Amino acid sequence: MGKALRDYYGEALLKYGSDERVVVLDSDVSGSTKSKIFGDKYPERFFNVGIAEENMVAMSAGFAKEGKIPFTNTFAVFLTTNGLLAARTFASYSKLNMKMMGGYGGLSDSYDGPTHHALEDIAVMRSLPNVEVLVASDGVLVDWLVQYCINHYGPVYVRLSRGEAKPVYSEGEQFEIGKAKKVREGEDLTIISCGVMTGESLEAAKLLSEMGIEARVLDMFSIKPIDEQAIIEAANETGAILSVEEHNIIGGLGSAVAEVLVANKPVPQGFVGMKDQHAECGDYDDLFEKYKLNPNAIKEAAIELLKRK
Repeated sequence: MGKALRDYYGEALLKYGSDERVVVLDSDVSGSTKSKIFGDKYPERFFNVGIAEENMVAMSAGFAKEGKIPFTNTFAVFLTTNGLLAARTFASYSKLNMKMMGGYGGLSDSYDGPTHHALEDIAVMRSLPNVEVLVASDGVLVDWLVQYCINHYGPVYVRLSRGEAKPVYSEGEQFEIGKAKKVREGEDLTIISCGVMTGESLEAAKLLSEMGIEARVLDMFSIKPIDEQAIIEAANETGAILSVEEHNIIGGLGSAVAEVLVANKPVPQGFVGMKDQHAECGDYDDLFEKYKLNPNAIKEAAIELLKRK
């Protein structure tokens, strides 16, 4: 296991924050989101707005209008609820160059419980026109995403995590928005995952391989725009798709994949994720076990899916 993704994010903000156009806003949780690392180095371009997420997102619109590149930071659940009206008006409708960084995605704020878990954020943000929705899988991808947000003009939502993630990529790996990364070959079924679940899916694929089942694994880090070609190719070549996400199965990655399949190549699909429910407080690993998000549960879901193939 590597460092926590939030630590990689703080380091990336510091690394690329010398660009004078970059400003960083936080809603009084900079020690948690790690935006404080940037603030300590560049206090004149760092703004702690207090517990006022909607105001923070609206302020970032003003910065964007004046040619700055604003990174707004708070827990994903608050950014995509309290901050939603401003995100819809200024990022989505007005197409301003706003970078909305949702920390503590999924169940990663484990002990703060259901009020702090973000299990609906991907569904909310991918429903906003003009907003790209990207999910960080490991530290290498976090670094690349921060660079991308600086270099790309347009509104972006990036889902980050409080916790550690199993390494997926090597240093220097290159990515393309709208293109999935094939991180494992396989011909019996395809596992399509995002975020920390990509590392979990790779572990599940190893367990399946020990049983003689070879699973392809795609990291769909770009949920919007989504890689329709990779999904259709996987359906044609493996005949079954298992979506794996740390999110409600309604409206998230699995729904996005299903939309592509039903319009192009219907095949059996299984869904690993939260089953339309809130989660309890608890240790991160224990929550993954309880809600059947760990490698063994993914393996079992894949076996059940293959019965329908």
